[in-house]
Amino acid sequence: MVVHVLEEMRIRALGVIDDAVVELSPGFTAVTGETGAGKTMVVTSLGLLLGGRADAALVRIGAKAAVVEGRITVDARSAAAVRAEEAGAELEDGVLLISRTLSAEGRSRAHVGGRSVPVGLLGELADDLVAVHGQTDQQGLLRPARQRQALDRYAGAAVAGPLEKYAGAYRRLRAVSAEWEELTTRARERAQEADLLRFGLEEVADAEPRPGEDAELAAEAERLGHAEALASAAALAHAALAGNPEDPEGVDAATLVAGAHRAVEAVRSHDSALAGLADRIGEIGILVSDVAGDLAGYADNLDADPIRLGAVEERRAALAQLTRKYGETIADVLAWAEQGAARLAELDGDDDRIGELAAERDALRAELGELAQTLTDARTEAAGRFAEAVTAELASLAMPHARVTFAISQTETEADGIEVGGRTVVFGPHGADEVELLLAPHPGAPPRPIAKGASGGELSRVMLAVEVVFAGSDPVPTYLFDEVDAGVGGKAAVEVGRRLARLARSAQVVVVTHLPQVAAFADRHLVVEKTNDGSVTRSGVKAMEGEDRVRELSRMLAGQEDSELARAHAEELLEAARTGR
Repeated sequence: MVVHVLEEMRIRALGVIDDAVVELSPGFTAVTGETGAGKTMVVTSLGLLLGGRADAALVRIGAKAAVVEGRITVDARSAAAVRAEEAGAELEDGVLLISRTLSAEGRSRAHVGGRSVPVGLLGELADDLVAVHGQTDQQGLLRPARQRQALDRYAGAAVAGPLEKYAGAYRRLRAVSAEWEELTTRARERAQEADLLRFGLEEVADAEPRPGEDAELAAEAERLGHAEALASAAALAHAALAGNPEDPEGVDAATLVAGAHRAVEAVRSHDSALAGLADRIGEIGILVSDVAGDLAGYADNLDADPIRLGAVEERRAALAQLTRKYGETIADVLAWAEQGAARLAELDGDDDRIGELAAERDALRAELGELAQTLTDARTEAAGRFAEAVTAELASLAMPHARVTFAISQTETEADGIEVGGRTVVFGPHGADEVELLLAPHPGAPPRPIAKGASGGELSRVMLAVEVVFAGSDPVPTYLFDEVDAGVGGKAAVEVGRRLARLARSAQVVVVTHLPQVAAFADRHLVVEKTNDGSVTRSGVKAMEGEDRVRELSRMLAGQEDSELARAHAEELLEAARTGR
């Protein structure tokens, strides 16, 4: 027996829906209604629950927020349950509670198992829980690019592995080609840059600046420029401290300190406090003597040298030329020179680099050619199985003679291609293959692209067959089909309903439909009903059973719930569905 995943979904104040409860069957649930708006809102609500994009316009006017809550039965060992528990969620008897709140201001919050989580987690869980197939998917599959994606998805690891390697090599080739293009097209600019760097480095090398030399020369120039004033001040200070030999009667600091020291030294033994002061006066005397000696030496060594001053100023001028061009200080100039030398080495090595890039580019093209051939082989093998499976599904959808095939081809080119199968072909980020789904609707008809060779009803059935094949290969327990039966009617619609009912034997199936032939096959039939009090339109979801279900199918068949003919036809459909599965 199929274990159903989506048990219940509660919707409050979302668009036209107000406090609706959607109880889902473990098998096949059909959702119908008089207009598409309410049904679409159910799909939109489920999309929000699964991490879809939030739009504040979905909140009903006058309401503060829209809330969607879901009860989901999951296996405790499933990937979804493990991921939810990693996020801090708790399961209650195998049931996972999920909610999404959308405020009227556009803010969105998500909760899983009682824990607030990022909305992105809902999308991660959805990948393992629900596969959504709708009319948008049908239209997308009309494009060859989407058909290639569908084939790759069906092929699985046989394509995914080589495609990942191919994508990495393709990105590297783009980077290598871009660098090679820059080096070759900007050769003149780079040569000019190299010449400027070479000139600057030679200028710095000729000057041979030393780190900190500019500061040292500035200090020396200041001292030489004031040599006489400095010598006079030093002589006066020395005389004040040590005395002037030419003035024997003059008083100096050293003599005064010595007298003070003799006065207290004579009586220091009588008081320890005074003894301490005597020691300090002695230290002052020593310090005065030392400073006086240094002043004498300073004055003797100080020499006003105009020649040296001229040489210093000349050197400073030379360094100033460097700092004007290459940095505010000599340290900055030396840093620029180091960086410039590295850049010049890089520019001088461009020719070697161009050769290396060309060799790597050729090697990458060869590698891409091999990987592209592997992709072609894997796609060709998978295309046969995929087409056979879709063709078999079409036989169950009232197209017993239709055949689906895949055309896999490459476009030859004379340049900028890769070699695949002995030919130079155009290539892109996904390989060199052009994939197109072809349909031959009946014997004798040539296969044509489905966008051109299928009627509206045939197209819907082909796409439904593709979706069912995917549903059979996707490892998820629930599938939502949103009006994928559009354009189908009559016997074909009955076959669509029958095929979906068969799918529901192994998975939970939810179908939003406007066809009574499809709804008749459902295990549970839900109807979206609108009410209007003159100011606010509300919708609710009601389960149809017994007589109510017959009346709803009658309305869908003839637009008249009480038509005897419509009722008879509805009962006939239900009986056929019960016995024809």
